[in-house]
Amino acid sequence: MRPSTIRLSLAVLLAGSTAAAAAAKPEDAIRYRQAAYTMIGWNFGPMGQMVKGKTPWNPGEFAQRADRVAALAPQLLEGFPEGSQSGAKTGAKAAIWTDMDDFKAKMDDFVRQSQALAEVARSGDEAKAKDQFGKTAQTCKGCHDKYRSKD
Repeated sequence: MRPSTIRLSLAVLLAGSTAAAAAAKPEDAIRYRQAAYTMIGWNFGPMGQMVKGKTPWNPGEFAQRADRVAALAPQLLEGFPEGSQSGAKTGAKAAIWTDMDDFKAKMDDFVRQSQALAEVARSGDEAKAKDQFGKTAQTCKGCHDKYRSKD
């Protein structure tokens, strides 16, 4: 397949994915993003336990969980299409849609930091992995503080 054909195919797929997200029912978008966050938490929690010394350090498990978070992070933004502020129980604040540029910037930062976490975790360097975990967790906190309801 020629490179121009590949680029065209990718553009069509991306446009279709964006259109599908935009056409999603609000309740479906809410369930999508909540599922993604649940999976991230499922993996982030045990890493946090290792970082805090509450469970033994396991470099293989830590790297596997970091890879999973890094794979899920770029998918989160798709779960916030216009109109998904309501339609099901959600902790997302309306500020997401009134300040979407800032929200996107925070999400992009989480993607970058989670990818860095996965890379460092694969290196096996415990100290660096723990440090990067903290940086990644800070991106979560920065977004939650502004865009997530406490209840």
